[in-house]
Amino acid sequence: MRLQDFTWLNPPASHAFEGDAVHVETGDRTDFWRETFYGFWRDSGHFLFTEASGDFTAEVTVQGQYEALYDQAGLMVRLSESHWIKAGIEYTDGEAYFSTVVTNDTSDWALTPVPTSPDGVRIRVTKHHEAIRVQYLDVTNGRWKPARLAYFPPTASVAIGLMCCSPERQGFKVTFRDFRLGPPIARELHD
Repeated sequence: MRLQDFTWLNPPASHAFEGDAVHVETGDRTDFWRETFYGFWRDSGHFLFTEASGDFTAEVTVQGQYEALYDQAGLMVRLSESHWIKAGIEYTDGEAYFSTVVTNDTSDWALTPVPTSPDGVRIRVTKHHEAIRVQYLDVTNGRWKPARLAYFPPTASVAIGLMCCSPERQGFKVTFRDFRLGPPIARELHD
């Protein structure tokens, strides 16, 4: 599976493929959001995706130059403009958080502090029929940590891939490395 064969929804200002990585620079004031709290709809974020059928697990390592409020990068699962989930690192109040937004007509937002590394953060999403399971790899102990278990409309196929946005500026630089898409991990939630 080559990232070069994926499709862009809202191509970024610039991007370059290098081996198993893609380097992206965001366009001006890009975002994915629907209504809740802010009262606006945005579907201008950058999304490099492929189609996936049935259940699956996707992983990627994200490394960004987070500087401005809401700079964000990670994975996205998308059915339509009104049904999607994005999960990754987001810069808020001067710190990097693990962020998930679940959108089923309207968006919600959840944040949790996460240990980061100069090498980036590994993110994983798994589709189990009507549920999306979101995890990140804890750099302090090498274990996958749960971040979210969310409802997602059951469907035969969805778009899955790399997402980045910079709602307050342009020029957020991010690198995605080692994207993998394969069979779903086991359904057990606890070790």
